[in-house]
Amino acid sequence: MTRVTVLQFSPVLGDIEANIRQITRLLAANQGSDLYVLPELASSGFNFTDRNHAMSVAESIDDSRFIDALEELCARYQCYIASGINEREGDLLFNTAVLVSPDGLIGVYRKLHLFDREKEIFEPGDLDIPVYETSIGTIGLLICFDWMFPEVWRAMALQGVQIIAHPCCLVLPYCQRVVPSHAIINRIFVATANRVGIEGDITFNGKSVIVAPDGTIMGNGAEGEEDVITVDMDISLADNKMVTMRNHALDDRRADVYRKYIK
Repeated sequence: MTRVTVLQFSPVLGDIEANIRQITRLLAANQGSDLYVLPELASSGFNFTDRNHAMSVAESIDDSRFIDALEELCARYQCYIASGINEREGDLLFNTAVLVSPDGLIGVYRKLHLFDREKEIFEPGDLDIPVYETSIGTIGLLICFDWMFPEVWRAMALQGVQIIAHPCCLVLPYCQRVVPSHAIINRIFVATANRVGIEGDITFNGKSVIVAPDGTIMGNGAEGEEDVITVDMDISLADNKMVTMRNHALDDRRADVYRKYIK
């Protein structure tokens, strides 16, 4: 069995060290999981006043106090962590998710679908849609508003993903309703880690969710409050794509027809 924990908390806007302390506290109090999923932009907070504000608390992947701290925690607790991070690459900013193992950083994904004011701050993601083979299963990364676009979920399913770690800063009520559908149609596990708290005029709604390949909600987070959601899952269930004895969720697709309409 694979134990997965979502840490639902309120990152402090603009304070990387405070956010490291929160994550360290939560992991110390909830040891024993194989994978921890943290919210979007857990390193920095979300509601920046402008692009310069975001740049002032961004870090490069190769020189990141936040990633260093995650690596230390993974080594200490022999676990994996998926987390959002405010990434700087030269003069560019990306809304990024990283996957860290007990041996260090193994995955970087940049959010493809930017939401609302994010378009004024971040560049659209440019690193494709990879999945990562790990000792606890095949893991994929998506970020928040990516929930709206079924193509990215299917792209990962076609690569053999077993669980998608999905860091979020959700304010709309839709995502938590839709994620079970993505889990069903791709026959995969999903761990959606939302944040809580208020930043300026934005209130984040919590209600993180972990979903099984048949759409069963395995764990729910509280609305608007810090929470920790832990479930044990048989990750191999994501390898069974049969919907009925005669229907395969992936092999029954009619890509020969779809490709005429999907650009």
